[in-house]
Amino acid sequence: MYFKQITGKTGEDLACKYLSQNNYSIIQRNFHCYQGEIDIICKDENKKQLVFIEVKTRTNSKYGTPADSVNYQKQNHILKACQYYIYQKKINNVPIRIDVIEIYLYQDTYKINHIQQIF
Repeated sequence: MYFKQITGKTGEDLACKYLSQNNYSIIQRNFHCYQGEIDIICKDENKKQLVFIEVKTRTNSKYGTPADSVNYQKQNHILKACQYYIYQKKINNVPIRIDVIEIYLYQDTYKINHIQQIF
């Protein structure tokens, strides 16, 4: 595995751990379709919402915050992938939300920033 892949997988693992500790139930990881990819699909047990999560992990801020990389084009791909997932699973009358989880990796620690409902 390459450094970026290891960093991304580490970030997704940390995001799943964080979500599980904060009353979210993980439904699926790395949903792929022609329209795009969704890193984590889960249920917010407190708010009873289906949540689609884009995880962005960084080891430095040289190119801005992790959420900065979720530009219009990326948002469009995420939205289309979410719509396809809802269609494929025949989900009706369930509130949904699209979040970004930023993971900042440091040498021996990390920081998580959960941004709810990005668009």
